Amino acid sequence: MPELDQSKEFVPVRIAVLTVSDTRDLSQDRSGDTLAARIDAAGHHLADRKIIRDERAEIAAQLRDWCADPGIDVIISTGGTGLTGRDVTVEAHKDVYEKEITAFGTVFTIVSMNKIGTSAVQSRATAGVAQGTYLFALPGSPGACKDAWDEILAPQLDYRHRPCNFVEIFPRLSEHERRK
Repeated sequence: MPELDQSKEFVPVRIAVLTVSDTRDLSQDRSGDTLAARIDAAGHHLADRKIIRDERAEIAAQLRDWCADPGIDVIISTGGTGLTGRDVTVEAHKDVYEKEITAFGTVFTIVSMNKIGTSAVQSRATAGVAQGTYLFALPGSPGACKDAWDEILAPQLDYRHRPCNFVEIFPRLSEHERRK
């Protein structure tokens, strides 16, 4: 069973939160607030936080900017993962990914099924890696952000989590670039 190796020190990571919405501002961003609070409570650092419109090119540009920022290790976006015409976050993420973390969407669906039943099929949560940065696209509801953080991201972003975690392989995410 997964557990924390208490002999290891916690390693805080720097996380940027991007809310994708045509209608919200920071005062109404409950999903972004949920993520920011959990990031802080876990001992990580909120490196940046923005709200951007549901425009594929703008979302991808922001993701690329943050991936190029050495002060950001992880990007979590919320919103725009559904099925409507304005939901383009997944496409923007995939425009940026070097590698997709395909199991993330599957695990998120399993977690969601336990909470909201078959409505989980309407989410297209996704994850990937670009320029040594992890990117996660979550639905725009506070409940979905809470579930993704509590059930998947909090353990995987904790260096002490065993048998393995995302943090321990940070140094290897860009190893292909060192071979050139």
